Amino acid sequence: MNSNALAPSASVATPPQRAVRPGSSMALEGGGAIQVPGRAAPSGGAEGLSVTASGMAAAGGAAAEPELEPPRRGPAEGEEAAAAELAAELAARRSAEARRLVLSPRRLWGPLPAGLSQWFPALEVLDVSGTGLAELGEELLALPRLHTLLAKNNRLGGPGSLPKALGQAPLGRSLRVLNLSGNRFAELPPALLGLRGLQSLSLGGNRLHGIPPDIQELRSLEFLYLGGNFITSIPPELANLPSLSSLVLCDNKIQSIPPQLAQLHSLRSLSLHNNLLTYLPREILNLVHLEELSLRGNPLVVRFVRDLTYNPPSLQELAGRTIKTRNVPYAPSDLPENLVRYLSLASNCPNPKCGGVYFDSCVRQIKFVDFCGKYRIPLMHYLCSPECSSPCSSASQSSTSQSESDSEDEASVAARRMQKVLLG
Repeated sequence: MNSNALAPSASVATPPQRAVRPGSSMALEGGGAIQVPGRAAPSGGAEGLSVTASGMAAAGGAAAEPELEPPRRGPAEGEEAAAAELAAELAARRSAEARRLVLSPRRLWGPLPAGLSQWFPALEVLDVSGTGLAELGEELLALPRLHTLLAKNNRLGGPGSLPKALGQAPLGRSLRVLNLSGNRFAELPPALLGLRGLQSLSLGGNRLHGIPPDIQELRSLEFLYLGGNFITSIPPELANLPSLSSLVLCDNKIQSIPPQLAQLHSLRSLSLHNNLLTYLPREILNLVHLEELSLRGNPLVVRFVRDLTYNPPSLQELAGRTIKTRNVPYAPSDLPENLVRYLSLASNCPNPKCGGVYFDSCVRQIKFVDFCGKYRIPLMHYLCSPECSSPCSSASQSSTSQSESDSEDEASVAARRMQKVLLG
């Protein structure tokens, strides 16, 4: 079981970018591709969706130009000047065939330049990450072919950050990937709930305190990244996303998992590490397609890992074990009442090959049980001594059929006496 499930691979990542001074600030890729001087075009991951009209990238950016130090301006004046420079660049490099546009880091406020949709009518991928935008503006609605919007590490999150008509515009049907991680959203923007065709949504590293029940409206969602926020609970409505296969809720303040989450039958990766979970619902065993689970850094894991110690049995327990395992006969009148009560508290060792008992002293052990033939569920169970090992331990390399048979028998025992602890 992978304890680092999903973290790097499931997110929409971009290669590190070198800061670019104003004046050399745009990368355009597509049929008439233009490359920022001195900056390599990003590729790979979800950003590697660049499609060129001719099937190959055409060089339009010419040779590298020397970077000149811009004149010093005040903050507001500098932002206005940067926006004007950007608009001039885009207008000068317009392309009816370009499908991918990447704006390099700069200090903007927003919105996107008016005329963007006229200069690049075939645009499918737009990356404005690290540009400092605080709003995207209505111009975004005029890009009917856009299917990927990357706007990470900006200043989005205030009123008007996203166009209110986002879901009603043609963009509401065409947009498939939206990455708004590293911004300032305190709540999920209502405008996003109209994006019925959205398949991937990333809002990691924001200021979210909750997940609205209306998230169930995003019926096409397959990947949801909400890690690194301040979320305390998960709404049961999240289980009404039939296509969701990857759910990342790590690094939040979540204290419990709703049992309805077991209805996510398409879920293959679940990341819940570094939260405040103290227990998990039994229904989580119904996630039959789950392949990756991460639960490290939660109290349920920390507590049991800390308690994985063995205290030697007392003389009283040793005597009690001898009486119970050797079936020494005794009558209640033969022993003090407290010892009779003590002997009645004996627990059988779950190892069927052992036959021993224990009272207060036992060995806590994590046991991985096969689930649906391909996923191993870690269970906490108790053995009478360190010498007593499970017949089908986590390191066992026995055959699949034998493992499944043993696992079923031991799972029935665990249902009565073992507490489930999913470690990840």
